[in-house]
Amino acid sequence: MSDPITIRMGGYGPPTTSFSRALKLIGDELTQKFGDRVSIKYVWNIMDFGYRAEEILWLVEDGVLTLGYQSSSYLTDRIPELGFVDLPFLFDRRDAARAAIDGGLGRFLAAKIERRANYRILGWFENGFRHISNRLRPIHTPGDLKAMRIRVLPSEVQARTFELLGAVPVRCDLTEAIAGIKAGTLDAQENPFANTVTYGVHKFHRFHTVTNHFYISRPIFLHRPTFEAWPMDLQKAIREAIRKAVAFQRELAIEEDREARAAILAEGCEIAELTGAEHAQFRAAVAPLLDEARGTYGSEMFGLIRD
Repeated sequence: MSDPITIRMGGYGPPTTSFSRALKLIGDELTQKFGDRVSIKYVWNIMDFGYRAEEILWLVEDGVLTLGYQSSSYLTDRIPELGFVDLPFLFDRRDAARAAIDGGLGRFLAAKIERRANYRILGWFENGFRHISNRLRPIHTPGDLKAMRIRVLPSEVQARTFELLGAVPVRCDLTEAIAGIKAGTLDAQENPFANTVTYGVHKFHRFHTVTNHFYISRPIFLHRPTFEAWPMDLQKAIREAIRKAVAFQRELAIEEDREARAAILAEGCEIAELTGAEHAQFRAAVAPLLDEARGTYGSEMFGLIRD
């Protein structure tokens, strides 16, 4: 009997998150179908082993891990087209964002990633809409962000967004962000509520504002040479398992958001819901960036949203 095919899957959160539970679903599906032909290994949180969150990129690209996920913003320096989905207020609704990333836009971006990185992209987890939290004061208008040092993902588009909003963006990895928030050297951060609670930010930030300023996805990427060396039945099976895992994770994400809001309030924090007029002020402040983006990315990519 030949040795089993080892599949090592990793992420950067505890095993209770929707992303980790989705990885477990993939592993369970493959184990059920192939039994001893496969050996599934999990590294739920690479940060527990001294890695930075962004290092999951090379861990998969070099084949140390077989499969991982990461917010697309971490790849924008290598794949500039991914900056498009970092644009503020690109989507108004969750269903529209999911349809775009599952449709032509997602296929377009996956092809760009695969052309420049040693990955095979097999799906997109939902990181979801992002909101602002801070330690200083309630935020209702862009003026409330003035001079706040806010952590953003390593994306020039995101940094430019918060410059236009009057803040001082600090591009840094998650590990550095957590340390800065605890030390008070960072005043603010932006994340889905579930991430804010997962990484304990709500214990340091009293003020939270529902801004929905970005919608971010997390591509699921495999080490391409490993994937292409597998027998076709395993390639087909993991594609199907990932399809199920994406649907599962996205439903969990809605539940996580609800539970995270409750945890933030239970910690004694405030959650501000913007009025229509307040939200319009944020959109107006970043309008120049969207105007520039039409020249940078062209009508084709904006058309993929409409499609």
